[in-house]
Amino acid sequence: MRYRAVLYFTAVIAVLVITWGISINSFDVQEKARNILAAPEPKCSLSRVCPPDHFALHIRSGAANVVGPKICFEGKIIMSHVLNNVGPGLNIVVVNGEKGLVEKFGYLNMKAGNPEDILGYLKAIKPGMIVLVASFDDVTTKMTKEMREIFVGMGSTLIKSVKVRDSWVFAGRAGAKNRSLFEKQAVNDDKTNIYEKWPVVVEVGGCFPRTPTDGHKP
Repeated sequence: MRYRAVLYFTAVIAVLVITWGISINSFDVQEKARNILAAPEPKCSLSRVCPPDHFALHIRSGAANVVGPKICFEGKIIMSHVLNNVGPGLNIVVVNGEKGLVEKFGYLNMKAGNPEDILGYLKAIKPGMIVLVASFDDVTTKMTKEMREIFVGMGSTLIKSVKVRDSWVFAGRAGAKNRSLFEKQAVNDDKTNIYEKWPVVVEVGGCFPRTPTDGHKP
């Protein structure tokens, strides 16, 4: 009898252990399935999720000379008035176009900055880099023809027409020269300005193509 009792309890324990193991594994499988099936969330307030070979971005210019611009890349706000890392002129984020890593960011003071330093900064941006730009205050005081041509080489078609107090946002690729689809401008015009002597805020957002890794220009 005692031997049968031991066998009985051993069998019961074995069944409980097996049942517990199945339950745990089933829970893990269900959890993994939920994670796989869960729809990814759009980044940078976009309305859709970007394809794997694209980066999410959203750029908004400053409002007059009061509220600074905002630049978001891959779900992270890199520059903004709240972060207190923006300034008058060109607010720029430079991203590695292949890996999507932010290389550097800051603002080029187009009112009081040294034109040679500003030009040097722009010339140092390597081909293939993704460049995100948002205006704040005025961007034309120190702007030269050579600086404008650099942005043209990144795909800008509006930079040559940007004038005093215009709002401007842009995303392009250094060395690509193909026309960028990520660019907007609001002209300073007393008839259309909504702020005193300042135009409206402009913004662009969407999925920017990754720089090809084979060395060929997109």
